Amino acid sequence: MDLSPLYISVKTAGLATVITFVLGIYAARYIRGLRRFQGIVDGIITLPLVLPPTVVGFFLLLFLGRNSFVGQFLNLFDINIIFSWPATVITATVVSFPLMYRTTRGAFEQIDRDLIAAARTLGMSEEKIFWKIVIPLAKPGIMAGTVLSFARALGEFGATIMLAGNIPGKTQTMSTAIYAAVQANDQESAFLWAIIIIIFSLLVMMFMNYWLKKQKSMIE
Repeated sequence: MDLSPLYISVKTAGLATVITFVLGIYAARYIRGLRRFQGIVDGIITLPLVLPPTVVGFFLLLFLGRNSFVGQFLNLFDINIIFSWPATVITATVVSFPLMYRTTRGAFEQIDRDLIAAARTLGMSEEKIFWKIVIPLAKPGIMAGTVLSFARALGEFGATIMLAGNIPGKTQTMSTAIYAAVQANDQESAFLWAIIIIIFSLLVMMFMNYWLKKQKSMIE
């Protein structure tokens, strides 16, 4: 049995999670502090969470395709994103980013503002307040967002098949492998990959629940 879909899925989800972790934290921080157009920016960022993945993949295809401005610019350096492994990372990042952003922002908003005000009166800079007070207090929410983002990226299908295709050994993830197996009437392979994804996702969620429970017991 070819295990490349498993390797590609884990590698893709891992890198996408690292990207969403960094971008999600900074986006939650700065957008929460916006005084104007916050609702519009928040809506745009959260849109991939509610749109069908195929719609997200379609717009990514338009944005990164050879005929787009970005695609033509990349062609100058002989770089083609479409139907490549980086395309799987891009789609996984785009669809999982809203989960990280919304969860992290929610965690930030739960922090007692009096603690931040007290830190300011003590002369702490905004950067120091963010890293020394906000991040530690929001840690459970950030962790939850990270785990959910990984699980979402691991199971991404619609946007991936639109932008990256389903090339065995190159862009074929577990989700697209299931699709290919069903198309080929290979029910056994489809069932096996479905079970593997379920096990992976279940383990991820169990780890998150265990970690959050442990953090709560330490606080109490």
